[in-house]
Amino acid sequence: MFSQQKQNTGDVFQIINPDYELSPYTGMTKQHWKDAALYLLEGAFSYIDNLDSPMKFPKQPGKSYPQKESQIPTEKLEGICRTLFVAAPLLKENPNLVINNIKVADYYRYQIEQLINPESESYIVPRAKNGGPSQNLVEFGALAVSMLINPDVLWDRLPQSQKDALAKSMLSYGDGPTVDSNWKFFNIFVLSFFKEQGYAVNENLLVEYLEKSLTHYRGQGWYNDSPAYDYYSMWAFQMYGMIWSEYFGKKHYPEIASKFVTNFKDVKDNYPYLFSENGEMIMYGRSISYRIGSIIPFPLMGFENDKSDVNYGWMRRISSGVIKQFFTHPEFMQDHVPTLGFYGAFEPAVQVYSCRGSVYWMGKAFLGLLVPDDNPFWTAKENNGAWETEFKKDEVYNNFQKASEILITDYPNIGASEIRAWCHEKVKDDWQKFRSTENYNRLSYNSAFPWQADGENGEVAMNYLIKNKNKDWEAFRLYTFKKFEDGVYYRDVVLETDEAVKFNLADVPLANGVLRIDRSNSTEPISLRLGHYALPKLNKEIVTSKRKIKGYEITIIDNGEYQLAMVPLLGWNKTEVIKSKGLHPESDESYVINVINNEILNRKETTVYATLMLWKKSGEKWNEKELLPVRKIDVLNDGRIKILNQTNEIIIKH
Repeated sequence: MFSQQKQNTGDVFQIINPDYELSPYTGMTKQHWKDAALYLLEGAFSYIDNLDSPMKFPKQPGKSYPQKESQIPTEKLEGICRTLFVAAPLLKENPNLVINNIKVADYYRYQIEQLINPESESYIVPRAKNGGPSQNLVEFGALAVSMLINPDVLWDRLPQSQKDALAKSMLSYGDGPTVDSNWKFFNIFVLSFFKEQGYAVNENLLVEYLEKSLTHYRGQGWYNDSPAYDYYSMWAFQMYGMIWSEYFGKKHYPEIASKFVTNFKDVKDNYPYLFSENGEMIMYGRSISYRIGSIIPFPLMGFENDKSDVNYGWMRRISSGVIKQFFTHPEFMQDHVPTLGFYGAFEPAVQVYSCRGSVYWMGKAFLGLLVPDDNPFWTAKENNGAWETEFKKDEVYNNFQKASEILITDYPNIGASEIRAWCHEKVKDDWQKFRSTENYNRLSYNSAFPWQADGENGEVAMNYLIKNKNKDWEAFRLYTFKKFEDGVYYRDVVLETDEAVKFNLADVPLANGVLRIDRSNSTEPISLRLGHYALPKLNKEIVTSKRKIKGYEITIIDNGEYQLAMVPLLGWNKTEVIKSKGLHPESDESYVINVINNEILNRKETTVYATLMLWKKSGEKWNEKELLPVRKIDVLNDGRIKILNQTNEIIIKH
């Protein structure tokens, strides 16, 4: 798979005539965003020979759908409705756009007509009277968004009979049940669009779903997606709220719209800090293959045109940086279509509800093209925001969001960002098998070090593994946030299959890494291991080295881009560097440092595990204070743990 992807270098997006005066960091302007959108759409249209050709792409092997014939109509529906997110803004500016000798507007109108044609293989059966929410609701909600922003091209030219049939079919889903999550917006957009077009709709249900969506808001820009926090619970809720308000809500429901806009204003104070200095997003949460969709709140800030309170140059720098992060990566495209994965195809990050066309949900980023050319989002000079004005080298910066209990940490020494957030999902309850997995259950997620999947033989990155009663290695996933105090992020965790195995966790971000002070309160003997972040093998062999300072053995791995160091301070009896295959999203081969206690602990008293997990860019030298910033650790009689750093004292109060 990886070798095949690397042959696709011809598909890599090229930034033609970069403008480094306006955009000194990325070279990208609004025109380059249009170029990126066209690049994505041209890949999709390489599968379109005529108006009848469906938007159906090569299936990626693995758990993605379709797994059976009955899923193919929905797969085609996703292809049409999701690529339309890319096409609709382009068609708004150029209704006569032609790709692969196909008039793009004609193609989408024809395909929309087939959704209501019982003789067509693309026909979508209206929701049965007692039918529940389905993927068809999601895609019809998406279609309603595109028609709302560009009715001139996508709706107005349809014959009245087809408009009526489409309204009947789409409203059968929109005027119906939904899922208690961001899904309510799919109903909202269907109902809103057809109300805008003069159809009678269930306005009571529309208002109910709008008000319920507002109850998901927790503060600091974050909505909760029942029960998770992830990129999607930020960018999807905020984007839906702003697009709905701008194109419908301010006119018809101004009081509700004002609430969405007020919530949106909080985004600027926290969300930008989640991206790296180079404008890179963290691999984190479900639906990772949506990738650049994460940036859409930034251009939508232009709708408010608040020059006094928004650093538009930083917002565009982040946004363009994320586009470059993926579009210029040689493994992003395969067969002219983005892979299901992070960079290339990566099965552990795929969800069962995704098909190959699902990736075009990322096209929502290009709704930013709706922001006018003269808006400050496009005209402000790129800058690096807080990385230039707030952050200093050899310091660490924590941004704690009390309402969502999320901690965002920025590390100026390597220009990386990091997140710690909710995870509390049992495998036995996780029927879709993603909220209990590595997508959420890592101790933290870092922009410089994409997460590695767990291996069957106990390989683990940025989590604990416990040997459970079935003699299997089991990752922690049932976390309970306790507090953030004096620069320390506290959580409790219990093993899903054995409640007797429980830990108090304390994360202490440092300038060059993290100090972990974790306490085992387990009443049963356990065997365990803890992993650092993993490093992919890139263009050279990964080098392992050892150092010893003041009796502590330090293990360092270096892949030519970054170095990772691990220092067991208390509780561990062994360190291993583990080579893995097929577990990392950036390379088929990767390395991770694990600290291990393979002795079955027969004593039942509290055990403290203290570990330094450090990093540096490759080529930089470590001094002793960087490798051993902790001078002394004392476990006090009252249960507190006192740590003497090189510069200060930290008291851990689990």
